[in-house]
Amino acid sequence: MRSVGRRKERPVGLEISGRQLVEGARFNDEIHRLPSGHTSFVPKGIYRFKTHEAANQHQRECLAQGMAKLAWERLYGRDR
Repeated sequence: MRSVGRRKERPVGLEISGRQLVEGARFNDEIHRLPSGHTSFVPKGIYRFKTHEAANQHQRECLAQGMAKLAWERLYGRDR
């Protein structure tokens, strides 16, 4: 297995730091800035990719399709 990147593990405790609270709030705000605010447009499931590039391509395609569908629904309504 190959490791890519590094991630610092956050300590688990009963009290949260101010920095972690701000980080969580920013993450929440960014998720809600997506066009629908409630979806990432990636269908549920387990995906396995050989490369990060393939995973990124899949994410971009799902996002483009989801945004196109959302634009269509806003323009013509959901029933069409």
